[in-house]
Amino acid sequence: MDKIKNFFRMFSNIPLAGWLMGSFVAVLMEYYLGDAISYYLYLPKIPVLFGALFILKEPIMIPSVLAYDLIIYALPILLLGKLLAPFANALARMLEKIPLSLATLIYIVAIYGILHLWAGINDYRVLVVKLTMVSIILTISLNIINGYQGEFSCSHPGFMALGAYTSSTLTLLLFTDDKMFGDALLPAALGPWLFPFVLIAGGAVAAIGSLAVAIPSFRTRGDYLAIISLAFMFIVKSAVENMEILGGPRGMSSQPAYATLPVVFAWMALCVWIIHNFTTSIMGKALNAVRDNEAAANSMTVNTRKTKVTAFMFGAFWAGVAGGLFAHVLRYVNPGTFGIQKLAEILAMVYFGGLNSIYGSIVGAVSISVLGEALRPLELWKWIIIPLILILVMIFRPHGLISFTELNVKNIIRPRDKKLSKGVE
Repeated sequence: MDKIKNFFRMFSNIPLAGWLMGSFVAVLMEYYLGDAISYYLYLPKIPVLFGALFILKEPIMIPSVLAYDLIIYALPILLLGKLLAPFANALARMLEKIPLSLATLIYIVAIYGILHLWAGINDYRVLVVKLTMVSIILTISLNIINGYQGEFSCSHPGFMALGAYTSSTLTLLLFTDDKMFGDALLPAALGPWLFPFVLIAGGAVAAIGSLAVAIPSFRTRGDYLAIISLAFMFIVKSAVENMEILGGPRGMSSQPAYATLPVVFAWMALCVWIIHNFTTSIMGKALNAVRDNEAAANSMTVNTRKTKVTAFMFGAFWAGVAGGLFAHVLRYVNPGTFGIQKLAEILAMVYFGGLNSIYGSIVGAVSISVLGEALRPLELWKWIIIPLILILVMIFRPHGLISFTELNVKNIIRPRDKKLSKGVE
């Protein structure tokens, strides 16, 4: 155990800038040398998800996959991160002198650049990354209700469906010559520019629809709210299935390819920023007060009715935006997508990552999404392994892996050199 601690302590002085530099070199190596290294390691092609799919399909490839991950990812990131730590700390100190918002934007652009290069290896990676970012939006938005407010809502797939069908209808009606809606009403060239407004419209419809859950929730909590929200999900799903104008049970297809990687990334970053500001605002503190003791919060002049409605509508809005992105990533939407399985997936991400934490929501969404894709070759066994992992997490970490932790950007991007740390202490 001490050896493990000493190993990790070796890298404790590396700031985020150093890890990003190492990651950038790693993805560059894979981009230009991945094919050659895969060939000499007897791999049929560049591993998609760090070789997990190869290992599950052909266990004999385990040594080759481990060697590939070591050469491409582990060694460049760890060694360069350690070697460039002084330079990275100096860079972090320079960035501390500029406004925090500008420094954060620089880091976000760097993260996107690395993600873009890594995903650009093949189309499957792009799809996985897009769906993972959509899952992050969904998880954070549900955490507002189930975490920060302390309720238990099961209505998120319904909100997601409202956003998905609203945005799909608008893009097909306005910008696409579609057999269902006829000729486009507006020039197709305007589609990418107006797509943000289409997503906002989908989120607005979901927020309005959330009133069907929020208003009855004034007098209910716990199991009763869960039943109301679950009923709402089934009502939305059944309504869509019986509306032929929306494709009925067949669904809608041929949505324009507006949900590109930079577009989805931008919406995810915007969602994290806005929800972080929301949860740290007066309204966010009111949500926590309602969660801890609604009667006491009400006696302390907190408008509990307004707080609960605002939380439901705000969370539903972002679920609707996520639904719109989801529909345009897959370019197909079906009522069956927004059922019990989608609900279980979203809840698993929220409770696996941790309640009351944007960190936890991101960790939960990324972990469950990537794990689900990595275990895809196991088919039925996949749905046995993932629940077992969740059960273990709930036993040993009842509140999730990272719970009740606020997102502190300044602490993330600060220098990590020992001299500066001593000065701060």
